[in-house]
Amino acid sequence: MSQVPAALSLFCGLALAGAFFGAQVSASAAEPLRVFVSVLPQKTFVEKVGGDRVRVEAMVQPGDSPHTYDPTPRQVAALSQADLYVAVGGTFEEAWMGRIRGVNSRMQVLDTGEGIALRRWETHEDADGHDAGHRQDHHDHAYGASDPHLWTSPPLVKQMVLRIRDALSGLDPANAALYAANAAAFSDELDALDRDIRARLAGAAGSRFMVYHPAWGYFADAYGLIQIPIEREGKEPGPRALAALIEQARRDGVRVIFVQPQFSQKTAAQVAAAIGGRVEVMDNLSPDYEANLRRVADALARPQPVPDRP
Repeated sequence: MSQVPAALSLFCGLALAGAFFGAQVSASAAEPLRVFVSVLPQKTFVEKVGGDRVRVEAMVQPGDSPHTYDPTPRQVAALSQADLYVAVGGTFEEAWMGRIRGVNSRMQVLDTGEGIALRRWETHEDADGHDAGHRQDHHDHAYGASDPHLWTSPPLVKQMVLRIRDALSGLDPANAALYAANAAAFSDELDALDRDIRARLAGAAGSRFMVYHPAWGYFADAYGLIQIPIEREGKEPGPRALAALIEQARRDGVRVIFVQPQFSQKTAAQVAAAIGGRVEVMDNLSPDYEANLRRVADALARPQPVPDRP
């Protein structure tokens, strides 16, 4: 008779223990942090640091331009549940941030560009023999005075990674060691990428390449190159400006023109035909970050076609 209560007691004890340990497992396997980023390369960076502890969504989707993008209603609804927004720090985000903060006041916002000296947009005159570099004098560009494409420079991405690591650790202290280890591993990958690009571009310092939209300035600065923009202030060049660009490209020995898939290739193809060069479609918004930058380096290092005329 006494065995029944004993068996029942044992069963209850095991059930309680199972419930306790189940709760512990559930706590340790909490929902991933919900993170929004502006552009797809940032999604790669956050996933590299956060691993399976983050669920990341990019605002600007393939085929869209950050400079003309508006969040969709679905994204605005999802933002209301987000834990963190990782911003580039460029002016194209300014139009979004009030709306973003308005739907989720508890969400943290990380500006990964904080503390980084932003370069200004080139003008055609800058590329024509003046030092566009990092001068901070005002230039009234349609997209804002500063270039937001920080992620095209691996050394700058290393700085961004540290800020991402710290933000994730602050939100999820229990996994801080994981974020630190992942960030260190990704930093090593970025160092290897940087060395690889420098090797591929050996001897190319000071060379110039043309871009439709000036999205590769930080890459150019990192590796001693000069980008010459076709588009200025978000506008196509007129006939006189286009003729001047063609003359400049011939004078500077430019033989490659980068165009993003979000933009028309028509003007770039016109310039390429006039200088005996070629058009390369290069997407600075590609999520396949490391392979994409190696492809850019290879395109710039590749022997250039000889023009039909001087």
